[in-house]
Amino acid sequence: MSEVTQFHNLSHIFISLIGALLLLAIYYNIRKRFQQVLEEGNTIKRVDRGLLYFSCGMLVWVVSGTWALLANYYTFEQTLTYQIGVNILSTINNLFWLLALYYVYDAPQFIYRNEKNVKIITITIIAVASITILLSFTIKHKVYYGIKLIGIPDFLLTTFLCYLMGLSFYRTFMHRGLKLVALIAVLAVFLLFISQLSDVFIELNNNFLNQLIRIVTKTSLVAVFLVLATSWVIQLAHTPKPNEMKIKFLDWSLIELTIPSKGIIAEKIDFGSKTTQYKNLLNFGYRRKYFEAAMQCIEVRYGGEIKSQTYVTRIIDNINAILQVSEENKLERKDLITFVGDSKYRLRILPENIIIDNALLEEFKRNNV
Repeated sequence: MSEVTQFHNLSHIFISLIGALLLLAIYYNIRKRFQQVLEEGNTIKRVDRGLLYFSCGMLVWVVSGTWALLANYYTFEQTLTYQIGVNILSTINNLFWLLALYYVYDAPQFIYRNEKNVKIITITIIAVASITILLSFTIKHKVYYGIKLIGIPDFLLTTFLCYLMGLSFYRTFMHRGLKLVALIAVLAVFLLFISQLSDVFIELNNNFLNQLIRIVTKTSLVAVFLVLATSWVIQLAHTPKPNEMKIKFLDWSLIELTIPSKGIIAEKIDFGSKTTQYKNLLNFGYRRKYFEAAMQCIEVRYGGEIKSQTYVTRIIDNINAILQVSEENKLERKDLITFVGDSKYRLRILPENIIIDNALLEEFKRNNV
């Protein structure tokens, strides 16, 4: 085993292990300190496990680094057994990244909280892994025009996941005002993509350069994950508590909102011509106040009670536009409306803090119940 390869494998293992343990420590600390925010509701609970899956993905890196170290030391790096092990670990890693992105708020809409699409992509990942393993037994290490055929399926899948990760991280950090981190995150994901090229194109198999890129990539991604975890902690700390928020539905299109932590004290908001937004908000409030816990949710998806998540987002955007609050105090959708699973959402405000004018209530019930 060359010293360069030995250094790469050992660095790979310890960087991934330290990063995974740090993320796990942050995750369990968050679960302990912000349990009330993470697990809202009576019978339907949700726990954001994004950081947990990112850390599990890095633990897979630890295993893959150990596997490469053993293969190099016992000289079975060119065997079918080693290749199958690499393919299986790559599949598991891709699955963890996918599950993590499911919880990233700024991930593309077709994957964020979309259980159906996540299941489809999961099945695709497993199918690609099966095809790759099958190719391992049939064509083995066959090269065609400088392209290693066995590596193509996993390379295409990894490219797709790199696209999802790059876009998700960029949106997340830009949304949180961390522009430099957003650019670094995109660069780290791009390097992750570059590091996979040598697995397919044998002419790019420069041992020293490839190993250097992989080390830089993993170090950068660990740093990005830690910044993501830190920004998530800050976000949770600034999330309004359900018992501090109050909302009064005074008349059609008119509400009074109080959220002290956001500097909103008894502010009157007139939705004006935005009647669909107001009606959806009133429906959320009515369900939350008068229905049993399991029935307080509204299904938001095509074919559901609200056809698109865009309609929910517009409620918050309109409130921010009317109140003209500072950038730091702008409301986010999850401040007022929480996801409870299976495309269902409900208002976070406690039922006792929701007041609906009697005449408005009777009119709403006549037209909608």
